[in-house]
Amino acid sequence: MSGGKTAIARANIALIKYWGKAPGNENLTAVPSLSLTLAALSTRTHVRFDPALDADRVQLGGALAEGRPRARVVSLLDALRARAGRTERAEVVSENDFPTASGLASSASGFAALALAASAALGLELSPAELSSQARAASASAARSVFGGYVELLAGARAAEPVAPPDFLDVAMVIALTTLGPKAIGSTEGMRHTEVTSPYYRAWVASAPSLFAEARRALLARDLETLGASMEQSTLMMHASMLAARPALVYLRDSTLRVMERVRALRSRGIAAFFTMDAGPHVKVLVERAAVSIVAAELGDVPGVERVLVSEPGAGAELVGDSPEA
Repeated sequence: MSGGKTAIARANIALIKYWGKAPGNENLTAVPSLSLTLAALSTRTHVRFDPALDADRVQLGGALAEGRPRARVVSLLDALRARAGRTERAEVVSENDFPTASGLASSASGFAALALAASAALGLELSPAELSSQARAASASAARSVFGGYVELLAGARAAEPVAPPDFLDVAMVIALTTLGPKAIGSTEGMRHTEVTSPYYRAWVASAPSLFAEARRALLARDLETLGASMEQSTLMMHASMLAARPALVYLRDSTLRVMERVRALRSRGIAAFFTMDAGPHVKVLVERAAVSIVAAELGDVPGVERVLVSEPGAGAELVGDSPEA
């Protein structure tokens, strides 16, 4: 029996959004994205291969996984087993320290941690690019969580690539949680529905690359104002395509809109703060570090905000030991 391995990966928040799949069944993205890995939102995953097991056993958040969540894990394990020339089934135990399946990129950190822990437990020595590609096959955004700091995943790319280190900008992310439960429609289902039914989807795919290029240039120039403006346009364009679907995909809540307005009000006071939302109701606010406490307090006062999290930019996925508790 091989020894188990434990890995930690952090969620990443897309500053420039990925929404939509490239043609084919390889889980490649239709548009480029730019993300920031967050230190405070992490997944810890332990993987142990055991020839005595007759099936993979997958525990997510303290409960045995079934259906599609389990199938996605098994698919990644199968790909890594095939690469290693191994057949043993695995025991997988994974825990998040933040809400799951609610629009906080839990699949990104989850599959990045799984790819690293499982490949290490199988004795594979994969490069970061190879790990990113394996994670991307299970969850496209997971390709980015293999790396720390600012990361890009180009349209049709098999792996993400780092763009800038975590400390490249003097910023943090303030997250306003507007609900504590899971979302009703998952991202993959939502993307397919948007592509098939929204008249705005093609416009989104056509416009996204130039917005990505603008944001990437702004990041490398350390131009937070332009980066922030690009962020906000990207998320609003993405949600516009969802709202135009039939029936509409409405992830945003009234409290989401209140937080957006509060961020705009803060900017009118000279505070550099910029919002983004994924396929969920939470609002993530990129803010200059000097104003973090002010922004966090302001967002905590918005009606409907359940909780406020603050995160520094984070590192990439890493092995942390051989036991689940390591």
